[in-house]
Amino acid sequence: MSNFQFPMSNVEGSNFDYNGPGIRGNLFGLPFSVENSQLVIIPAPWDVTVSYHDGTSRGPKAILDASYQVDLFVKDIPNAWKLGICMLPVPDEMVEENKSFRAQAEQHIRKVENGEKISGDDSSLNIINAACEKFNEHVRSTAQKYLKEGKIVSLVGGDHSSPLGFIRALAEVYDRFAILQIDAHADLRNSYEGFAYSHASIMYNALKIPAVGKLIQVGIRDLCDEEANVMQRAMGRVVTFYDDDIKSSKVIGKTWDHLCSEIIKHLPPNIYISVDIDGFDPKLCPHTGTPVPGGIDFHEFVYLLKKIALSGKKIIGFDLCEVCPGNDDWDANVGARVLYQLCNWTAVSQKKLVVR
Repeated sequence: MSNFQFPMSNVEGSNFDYNGPGIRGNLFGLPFSVENSQLVIIPAPWDVTVSYHDGTSRGPKAILDASYQVDLFVKDIPNAWKLGICMLPVPDEMVEENKSFRAQAEQHIRKVENGEKISGDDSSLNIINAACEKFNEHVRSTAQKYLKEGKIVSLVGGDHSSPLGFIRALAEVYDRFAILQIDAHADLRNSYEGFAYSHASIMYNALKIPAVGKLIQVGIRDLCDEEANVMQRAMGRVVTFYDDDIKSSKVIGKTWDHLCSEIIKHLPPNIYISVDIDGFDPKLCPHTGTPVPGGIDFHEFVYLLKKIALSGKKIIGFDLCEVCPGNDDWDANVGARVLYQLCNWTAVSQKKLVVR
């Protein structure tokens, strides 16, 4: 990341040309450091336990690299760029640890896929679970630091297991909040392939946190019986808007605006938004780890975000996960634009930015 320093108080009168090329190496090409940013993004280059394709650990850097050419004008939010957004440096040590533990996890996964019985005291499995918990603690302590400084905090993964530590940090600040999950998968498995912190278990693990009062899922279209049973036993704590039901509602004439209102009715005052990019139509994320046909479109997502922010709900934080760079920049370009919208509408919900 660039060492470019730009005091917030000088931004309006500065010579930064927000109509010109961005500053390469800075998120969205913006002239902000951690010190003068109001919103700080934690990069989480972690995909140790993914069950299909890996590569999402490269997501934070790919989004950063693509983001400098995103145009900064937002039609509904004057001078949105002045918020002050930056991404923390991607930790080299974490990148190396991810590679090492991913190699061990792949050996374990091959055993499972070959039908070998894995005992609960399997040493390699225990090592990987311990490494993932260490990673969770790193994310929790990092988020806690910036939350205490009064920053809006968010996270970019990595696979969808990566925000658990961040959610734990938010639970130390907020007594009660809901998670709004945009996803193709329910992610409610107790564990998957023996991994306690699998990307397939993020919401199961999040529901263990008492402050998480509710989970609202949007776009779900790929799940197992175990997860369906978790939903049923949740007694209303988990509300799921299945993708096929959303599509059927549109066929009979319900508008996206109406469906967004139905979603928002289930949201309490404080909301955490968790976005797995595979919740979108795969045309927007063809290289994501586990793509599934169906999903929502980019502008539908932005409309939902805007409607939440203008409803008076407070978005207390968010994550964007499972963006996996391919042979081109398409996934990263889409991811960067999703991230910019998340940043801006979160700031609106916290009254850091105003709408026209």
